[in-house]
Amino acid sequence: MLPISKEIIDRVLKEADISDVSKASIRQNVAVGLELESLTGEKFTHLEIGVPGINACPIGIEAQKKALDEGIASIYPIISGLPELKKNASEFVKAFIDIDIAPKGIVPTVGSMQAAFNLVLECSQLHREKDTILYICPGFSAHGRQPDVLGIKNEIFDIYEYRSEKLREKLESYMSKGNIAAILYSNPNNPAWICLTEEELRIIGECATKYDVIVLEDMAYLCMDFRKDLSVPYKPPFQPTVAKYTDNYVLMLSASKIFSYAGERVALACISDKLYKREYPLLRERYGLGTFGDNFSLNYLYCASSGTSHSAQYALAAMLKAAYEGKYDFVFQVREYAARSQRSREILERHNFHLVYDKDIDQTISDGFFYTAGYKDLDNKELLERLMRCGILAIGLNSTGSGQRGIRVCVSRLVSDEDFETLDRRLSLFENL
Repeated sequence: MLPISKEIIDRVLKEADISDVSKASIRQNVAVGLELESLTGEKFTHLEIGVPGINACPIGIEAQKKALDEGIASIYPIISGLPELKKNASEFVKAFIDIDIAPKGIVPTVGSMQAAFNLVLECSQLHREKDTILYICPGFSAHGRQPDVLGIKNEIFDIYEYRSEKLREKLESYMSKGNIAAILYSNPNNPAWICLTEEELRIIGECATKYDVIVLEDMAYLCMDFRKDLSVPYKPPFQPTVAKYTDNYVLMLSASKIFSYAGERVALACISDKLYKREYPLLRERYGLGTFGDNFSLNYLYCASSGTSHSAQYALAAMLKAAYEGKYDFVFQVREYAARSQRSREILERHNFHLVYDKDIDQTISDGFFYTAGYKDLDNKELLERLMRCGILAIGLNSTGSGQRGIRVCVSRLVSDEDFETLDRRLSLFENL
């Protein structure tokens, strides 16, 4: 029965070796939630994990089935990617981002997680003096753990107070030291759903060129700034990108949210033409190969997974083609998240929660897959534990590199009217604890 006693919450957290739930990873929170559901018999409201809440694109499913039926499962994939996939991805990037990237520079990966993991590692090995990765936060919490796992130095800063031209000064304060190898961020942002403006992307690009830093731009939520229509291939407006302002970039595109194809773990690292062909003496010294792109595929990815699921590459190739040919409107499909966001935000605000990251300069943030919410002056640990007692799971903003008080809210698992009604009732319990 709800609310769950504090003693039960404390016991489950202790058994999970979590001393501060606000510092727990997403997967740790999921495990705690499963245990509490088992103990209490209550189905929790899951705001903590960003699983797609829309059925997978059927075009991909059919293409993958066909590939499997034709025996592709017994054949190792080419490390650098299926030629059809690379060609279709290049066309997709042109259609929705308005950037030209040669098919050779587009490489499939086991989700954007693997792309980021290997790119961070490679970037840290390009120059002896550049050994640090800079993260614009808040950000995907697992990205922040990757350099720790790899033993790579990293710096973070919260963009909350550094929008517009203030961003340049902040970036310069790090990059001018000469130790920054790469900068990583998501746009639209996970968890805040802020969207960097053209001015901000230009600033990032100019700083990257000036200090020879590689920009790793995570586009997991491509074209999901629903304040404007980014759904028409080859017609403006396009997805904003740093690629307009520097040649030092890799774009990461994931099938997980764009096509709701998360289960097959397939994504793309889209390496700029100039960066792909750029020679790095330290790479040649270490691996016998000099160029950034060849090393990414033939050394880093080869050692990490020996390629990306062969059949899933056929699925992604088909979905990309259908999208740029205008036969599948992926933006229309994911627009459902905006409706869920708006409805859940209204519920939270009715229960005295407030948006934390609420503006893109002078515009209210878009409704989308995530948003951030705080409650009065509660710190993150107390807020999360009180929500947990009421059957609600979320993650703390501090776990995303944010310096603000609040939680990340993911709307993907708020599907039915009952889900929203349950959220409303549980927040009423929360207010009365």
